[in-house]
Amino acid sequence: MDANVPDVVSPAPAVLTVTGVGKTYEQPVLADVSLALHAGEVLALTGENGAGKSTLSKIVSGLTAPSAGSMTLMGSPYAPASRREAEALGVRMVMQELNLLPTLTVAENLFLDRLPQSGPLRFGWIDRKRLREDARAAMAQVGLEAIDPDTPVGELGIGHQQLVEIARNLIGSADGVADPDGGKRSDMRVLILDEPTAMLTAREVELLFEQIARLKARGVALVYISHRLEELERIAQRVAVLRDGKLVRVDDMANLTPERIVALMVGRELGERIDLGQRRIGAPLLKVDGLTRAKAVRDVSFEVRAGEIFGVSGLIGAGRTELMRLIYGADRMERGTVALASTPGAAPEPVQIGSPADAVRLGIALITEDRKGEGLLLPQPLAANVTLGNVGAVSRYGVVDAARENTLARTQIDALRIRTSGPAQPVGELSGGNQQKVVIGRWLARDITQAMRVVLFDEPTRGIDVGAKFDIYALMGALAREGRALVVVSSDLRELMLICDRIGVMSAGRMTAIYGRDEWSQDKLLAAAFAGLRAEDALVADACDLPDVASLPGHVATQKLQERNDDPRGSAS
Repeated sequence: MDANVPDVVSPAPAVLTVTGVGKTYEQPVLADVSLALHAGEVLALTGENGAGKSTLSKIVSGLTAPSAGSMTLMGSPYAPASRREAEALGVRMVMQELNLLPTLTVAENLFLDRLPQSGPLRFGWIDRKRLREDARAAMAQVGLEAIDPDTPVGELGIGHQQLVEIARNLIGSADGVADPDGGKRSDMRVLILDEPTAMLTAREVELLFEQIARLKARGVALVYISHRLEELERIAQRVAVLRDGKLVRVDDMANLTPERIVALMVGRELGERIDLGQRRIGAPLLKVDGLTRAKAVRDVSFEVRAGEIFGVSGLIGAGRTELMRLIYGADRMERGTVALASTPGAAPEPVQIGSPADAVRLGIALITEDRKGEGLLLPQPLAANVTLGNVGAVSRYGVVDAARENTLARTQIDALRIRTSGPAQPVGELSGGNQQKVVIGRWLARDITQAMRVVLFDEPTRGIDVGAKFDIYALMGALAREGRALVVVSSDLRELMLICDRIGVMSAGRMTAIYGRDEWSQDKLLAAAFAGLRAEDALVADACDLPDVASLPGHVATQKLQERNDDPRGSAS
């Protein structure tokens, strides 16, 4: 076949078919979805958070049962009762939420349910030598050769943990590592990848794409879930768009532009899409002077005015998250001061912030980047999460009043357009974008009783869809219009350039530049991100080796550079 002819012209036989599948909890979350997955193709599955992507993926991978409809695998009825049963039939899924045990080693996580055994009876004794050898072979497939298989997974960065999860799913496949239990797992037929590149560097993304190409060549059908439309254009042959639990379009990727895909996802043409409203930027409200903590944050100074959105950019390990934690009192500073204006227009005066409680008392809020690890109680109802830390507002005589709690929660559900069945739904069942809205709603609920003057956002839109991102942007605009000072950390340069009034760039713990809207460019921001690196690192970043940032979306360009500062053990942003 001519290499220029798209491989969707003559689709291969269907490996998996989904017919009329639906799922209902208290309300329908998936309705009458029909799809066919073909051998050797990548199907992009897109939609806003809450559109039904995760529910459909969980049904196919055996994590939940459908309420309606049927499926076939290789022409035979397919109704897995568990994930293990689905994997035994060759259907596997790499979930966005990592399924790893942090205290176990990389090797043990890779082969957790099928550890190689030794001894005369091959019972009870782990063959450590073979385990390490098999682990190294599995890790080599995803570019992790440099990592010791005896390293505890918890010591790895999130990006490397994601690659370990992917490597584990390749074990036992025909192109992968032999299964230590003798190959009891079926050859892989279907692989679902849910936001696999969210925490990967550009180099790691390329390794993943190489592995996807090998799986395609073997005839594996892949489902690729991502909000990064430029990735879908690179690797997907077809795209399926879900909206509000319904399948609204299935088409060849070549027939759809990114703008059209976004419009299908949200149900409208977005046009300009960014409108934060008219704001009056006032006098300085927050002033940071000489903030220092070890090598993570070194002599950082800046100020943010009332009504201003101040962005913080930088490479992985630049000290952005550490800076937010110092301002919020989560970590103790070694030197420096944080100053706040006591009244509008007054000069900022130094304040003592020794703990998050002090920060909250002074009106400083932190929307953490780790919403699941630090921001939410996943098994608890939405109402309890919204009122967490503000129990006094919904209590009577020391006892939580459920009616008050639910009323406060419904106020935030309506204000933030949180997609949920109600205040009683566990937060862990919500999509990533809606979980982020719950975290923000908690602070807005607290604001009823205690004024929130400074809001620190740490990666507020990481892992959420396009529509939810613009909901968050609109909320930021509303907060700024009320005269609050906003500080936004983001790895997406394009995002910062869309919403911020000024951007400060962190590099190796220092703030190397601050640019206004009429001063910045993507080239300047990226150059400043390297300015604080050691001289030997700067030499590696030769100009001819840098990406053409003008032709790349912001977060892709940032990822291209992040690999130069990549640490196998990971670091906070």
